[in-house]
Amino acid sequence: MPKPLQNKLSKKDIFIYILMVLTGILITVSGIYYNQSFLRILPLYNSLIIASLQSRVNRYSNLLGSINSILYAAVYFYYGLIASAFQAILFSFPMQLITFIRWNKNKWEKSTVLRKMTWWQRMILIVGYLAALIVMWKALPLLGAKYVLLDSATNLLGIIILFLTMFAFIEYTPCMIVSGIISIVLYIEMLKETPDIMPFLIFSIYSFICICFAYFEARRLYKKQNKAESPS
Repeated sequence: MPKPLQNKLSKKDIFIYILMVLTGILITVSGIYYNQSFLRILPLYNSLIIASLQSRVNRYSNLLGSINSILYAAVYFYYGLIASAFQAILFSFPMQLITFIRWNKNKWEKSTVLRKMTWWQRMILIVGYLAALIVMWKALPLLGAKYVLLDSATNLLGIIILFLTMFAFIEYTPCMIVSGIISIVLYIEMLKETPDIMPFLIFSIYSFICICFAYFEARRLYKKQNKAESPS
């Protein structure tokens, strides 16, 4: 008798794939409706796959994300999101590539070996984030940036997430959830002046759902790894 399929899709995987297709359709329809340039929404199609990999804490999401961040930088410059543009090209691109290399050296199934931060590391992170947020809030208007507070908040979080992910701290997932919420609010705010941002809002909602799955998947993997390492 034939052996059962080892890689049978779970209900979660099927849900993500269906959601990915529906989101892709909505991005296309909204892009056509708002006469959005295909080149500006091209990164979103790549991100559909990347977000689905992130929902499974798959290390290859970092490799694809690194390449895609170059396309995002061009889009952010177009919309005047200066902080987002510099974050994408100066941090997201090189750090996601480094993250993939590090995760690949510490493989665990299709992911990596995860760990947790100490309480004092978390405190330093929070204080540093708030201090940097104040600096960017004052500096970005001098560069002609728009939506300064939301843009600064989400992109500082993005930089933190990149570092946490690179060192495989599971705290990167709750930070991604917060960042996802801020991104949704930012795009809703931008709709008033630039309605053609709608495809990005649609994607941000899909991405947020994938991030929530990643949160629980990271904790499942962390518990599984600790159980495997503990003495029997």
